[in-house]
Amino acid sequence: MSKYGKLYLLPVPISEESENNFIPQYNFTIVNSLTNFIAEDAKTARRFLKWFGYSKIENAEILLLNEHTKGNTVAELLQPLLNGKDMGLMSDAGCPGIADPGAEVVKLAHQKNIEVIALTGPSSIVLSIMASGFNGQNFAFVGYLPIDKPLRLKRIKEIETLAVKYKQAQFFIETPYRNDQLLEALLSSLSPETLVFIGKDLTGPNQFMQAKTVFEWKTSVKPEINKVPVVFGIYK
Repeated sequence: MSKYGKLYLLPVPISEESENNFIPQYNFTIVNSLTNFIAEDAKTARRFLKWFGYSKIENAEILLLNEHTKGNTVAELLQPLLNGKDMGLMSDAGCPGIADPGAEVVKLAHQKNIEVIALTGPSSIVLSIMASGFNGQNFAFVGYLPIDKPLRLKRIKEIETLAVKYKQAQFFIETPYRNDQLLEALLSSLSPETLVFIGKDLTGPNQFMQAKTVFEWKTSVKPEINKVPVVFGIYK
């Protein structure tokens, strides 16, 4: 039986307008050595390959893993690896496997004893945890909060309780066009002394990272966060 290929986890920029200060040159070498890739969207993947200086994008074989991928077909994405070919797993932004469907591919790779190699790169979630000043030894990323207003307010109160009871920092994200509504919900439902972190356009030209109490946010000028990537965090 031929040796299995290696699955490289390939971080990509989280702000396309930023200079390359966040991805090591070694990653470029790895990307340009690969032919087979797994990504959420082929067009986005090709754009990132171009960013990496990939010389012959038309030769790249890109398999898709997204909300349209049926659960029983995910294993088929590993076939090139089983055939001895190295593959690269890319996210739409940041690091694959973090708030990203690629985690399922990584899980299957481990089950089949395929070597997984995670490369260094930017993650808006990790950068936010670092920059928040919140508890770096006990934190949780809880993904998206509910869209329904009553359920969202209930969830906000739940994670505030966790932050208080367990001294556990809570981080989450929102669809960019709903950022303003989420911030309004946070400031209207959290205790005045609860800390709220806003991490906007991380690594980009308009990067903003600030933690203030709810009371302080209510009485200060807030950043423009509509339709831009933002990570939110709360702690107490």
